[in-house]
Amino acid sequence: MKTIRIGNGFDVHALQEGLPMWLGGIRIEHNKGFVAHSDGDVLIHALCDALLGALALGDIGLHFPDNAQAFKGIDSKILLRRCVELVRQKGFEIGNVDCTVLAQAPKLRPYIDRMRETLAPILGIAIEEVSVKATTTERLGFTGREEGVAVYATALLYQK
Repeated sequence: MKTIRIGNGFDVHALQEGLPMWLGGIRIEHNKGFVAHSDGDVLIHALCDALLGALALGDIGLHFPDNAQAFKGIDSKILLRRCVELVRQKGFEIGNVDCTVLAQAPKLRPYIDRMRETLAPILGIAIEEVSVKATTTERLGFTGREEGVAVYATALLYQK
């Protein structure tokens, strides 16, 4: 029987007017974007943590510190590619991923298919194995007040 590992990831970034919003590897049209050392893509950051966590490899901050100049403004898709490489170096493949974005605005449904199309080849899996969902918090909490966006991610890995 092959070894199966599951990892969970969570990330949050504050929103600020006038900054670009990158989410799921694509640019989202919105008047606010993420305050971050990198491009602030909370979906990819949560996904990186899920992949790393499944193999007990620490978290995104351990591998890509937010005080390192090398990662200032970096495209988070590069970080995800590096996490996928680590997964494969450890003898595992990605089975599927499931991500839930908590954001009051903007409405993300029009962007979800493009996010899945962007993430699938980086992860090396079929688009049918990449789930991205979005929900509001009914105007409750920091996401409901549009102060930030949060993402939960889960990844299933299996040994080659």
